Amino acid sequence: MGQGAPDLIAHDGIFTDGDWVESKDQDPNGSVRLIQLADIADSHFVNKSSRFLTREKADELNCTFLKKGDLLVARMPDPLGRCCIFPLDGEERFVTVVDVCAIRLGSAAIEPRYLMRAINSPEVRGKISALQSGSTRKRISRGNLATVPIPIPPLNEQRRIVEKIEAMFDEIDKGVESLQTARTTLGLYRQSLLKSAFEGRLTADWRAQNADKLEAPETLLARIQAERDARYKAALDAWQDALAQWRADGEKGKKPAKPKRPRDFIGSAKIPSGVTVPVPAEWLIPAMSDLGQTTGGLTKNQKRNAFPLKAKYLRVANVYSNRLELDEIMEIGVTEEELLKTSLVTGDLLFVEGNGSIEQIGRVAIWDGSIPNMTHQNHLIRFSADGILSSRFALYFMMSPVGRKLIEAQASSTSGLHTLSISKIEGLPVPVCSPHEQTEIVRILDEKLEAADALDAEIDAALTRADALRQSILKKAFAGHLVPQNPNDEPAANLLDRIKADRAKATTTKRRRVSA
Repeated sequence: MGQGAPDLIAHDGIFTDGDWVESKDQDPNGSVRLIQLADIADSHFVNKSSRFLTREKADELNCTFLKKGDLLVARMPDPLGRCCIFPLDGEERFVTVVDVCAIRLGSAAIEPRYLMRAINSPEVRGKISALQSGSTRKRISRGNLATVPIPIPPLNEQRRIVEKIEAMFDEIDKGVESLQTARTTLGLYRQSLLKSAFEGRLTADWRAQNADKLEAPETLLARIQAERDARYKAALDAWQDALAQWRADGEKGKKPAKPKRPRDFIGSAKIPSGVTVPVPAEWLIPAMSDLGQTTGGLTKNQKRNAFPLKAKYLRVANVYSNRLELDEIMEIGVTEEELLKTSLVTGDLLFVEGNGSIEQIGRVAIWDGSIPNMTHQNHLIRFSADGILSSRFALYFMMSPVGRKLIEAQASSTSGLHTLSISKIEGLPVPVCSPHEQTEIVRILDEKLEAADALDAEIDAALTRADALRQSILKKAFAGHLVPQNPNDEPAANLLDRIKADRAKATTTKRRRVSA
């Protein structure tokens, strides 16, 4: 038997939207709390909002005060129609926003927990979704919500259903808690692994057994200096070729710019105060600028739409920590010179230049070369390593606890936005050990982190199965298949008739009082 929610409410209950409380009506010093959509989750109250208004303003707006045990239904996603029971005590201390429907069953003999679970069931949620409207901000009106049928069994069966659901959900919740604990442990394991790698502990035995493959700091310094010199010479040769071609073409177009001479090589980066980089004695800690070239990307503007030459380019949305998301790749107009300058090479590191979250600033991934002639926007900073530094070694260092501290120490913060720049990336300290040891560290980290990722995927799959199991339980419950029916239970029709008679009697009594 299916009934709309208003048919389940006694004369002293309510089925109403929250109140239209604007920002100007609110007062942080008020005593009446404004319950918001963010407080309402699927079957539980989140209790996270912190908006208030005065009692005088609530009376002026003729607000409906919530009571403990009221059902709150979100008329906006996500998900649409999620329902919870309001758990807070307090006489006339809570109101809610207009996009929340408040249901108070009153003295009706309907189990509130049953109604909450029914509203959150796949069948009812699907009917709610079918009645949503709005082009950009989807919602369901209270009028449409009132028409959604709710299956109503006898009261005793409602209670048996709720008890069975809650017992089964408790078991699922215990499993989910264990999975979430395992996920937290995996996260700590990854950080511990990366920390161990760049303190030299991960390869301590390897170093003892492979002394012939290690290089003294002086040798490493000389190799880094040689790589820098070779890079500058290659840039000069390329410039001279471009200059000769420019002259041969009658000096048309922009004259090729002579590459800047690298700054003096010191071989030891400046480490920010408050940050330590504990590496083995044989390792160096130069700056990124000593180990490769850092460049910016393309600035997007309207003029580029008219450029005949188009190129695919990476945006911030494509770059995550040690991961590229390449499902959505856009194109941008470029000049031939820009395409030559900004085309990515396999192994390039890409740093996210700015973010509102300090934890996301400087997240870094390696370009995998899967799309030819790929360029990048200016909000991604590219680092191309010389031969002495493994790109993957550098990536893992930037993901390590000390690498993250260095990135955050380098970032500027203005008006809530954290930013890096080419010069800040160039100044980042990065440890360097012999190439053989870098290869061994990368090999170990690849192997162990891939295993951790596989476990993470298994946890994700198990959590998905737990959610699907909850939905299956709810589907069975409200199809009448979760608990047995008892022929001695009072029929649901009698219960609904009493509620209907209760409302009719209250209406008649009210009319008599008015006429008197």
